[in-house]
Amino acid sequence: MKKTALIKPPRLKTGDTVGLIAPGGHTDAPAIAKAIKNIESLGFHVKLGRNLEAVYGNYGGFPGQRLDDLHAMFADPEVAAIWAIRGGSGCIQLLEHLDYELIRRHPKILIGYSDITALHLAIQKKVGLVTFHGPVASSTFSDYSVTHLLNVLMHPEEEYTIPMALENSRKAEEEPHYALRTVVPGVCEGPLTGGNLCLVSALVGTEYASSYKGGILFLEEVNEAPYRIDRMLMQLQLNRKFDKAAGIMLGICENCGPQDSDISLTLDETTDQHLTPLKVPAVTGYSFGHIRDQFTLPMGIRARLDTERQTLTLLEPAVS
Repeated sequence: MKKTALIKPPRLKTGDTVGLIAPGGHTDAPAIAKAIKNIESLGFHVKLGRNLEAVYGNYGGFPGQRLDDLHAMFADPEVAAIWAIRGGSGCIQLLEHLDYELIRRHPKILIGYSDITALHLAIQKKVGLVTFHGPVASSTFSDYSVTHLLNVLMHPEEEYTIPMALENSRKAEEEPHYALRTVVPGVCEGPLTGGNLCLVSALVGTEYASSYKGGILFLEEVNEAPYRIDRMLMQLQLNRKFDKAAGIMLGICENCGPQDSDISLTLDETTDQHLTPLKVPAVTGYSFGHIRDQFTLPMGIRARLDTERQTLTLLEPAVS
């Protein structure tokens, strides 16, 4: 990955104000109430985006409304962090209209996953700001997800090791896709990049695409058949060979196996076609994705993936 001077946002402190926005899919009153309760339970105040309740089809308002809320939160001196209430779809519509200089002048924490991947990758590429692939504000929190989120955002350390969630290992007894698997063993280091597979692959060939050469590429997906997972991985592979990465880390892909009536490879067979030939460490079933017990990944931060210990270690603080 091309070395870029990182901009680290100021750390969060108890009592800070968090801006709540819907840059992708639309939301509703119960989800907003849940998100407010979640954020306040962590010791923060909440400021609602002006267009938070807007609806345009399946989007959280017209692109201009969603863009205005995002820009307003970056510009607002009272707001210390910006938290997406959900993913959904639509963030990719905003990329060519984002005010990247505004973001550069007012670096802040941005949190979310799924469709928020588009914002993470574009801001990483254009600004170098560290953003955070973690729970959305309306997620159902767990002790594991909250602990690792707050440690990364509030208590930066020179090295911070993240073990995988025991809760997910227990689920693996009945749901095999939760199992931790080492496909290619080893230890690697590099900056973190990636996110939702659909968005990472959709941005291939654009100026916002993930540059994972020399980096640890992390990917997750939900509700996609194995043949579609294969197609998206193939698109990435054809653009830049996975061996160019320092390592590949797949999260827990919910509802991505074949349906009962399908003639299909399993999810593991599908991903192994791409991972088994690699000469760099490659793992699946790590604790991130569309799941409750997920850890937070700071985009652009150098990390170490250790397949034997089944850990990811952040090798520098993600906030200043």
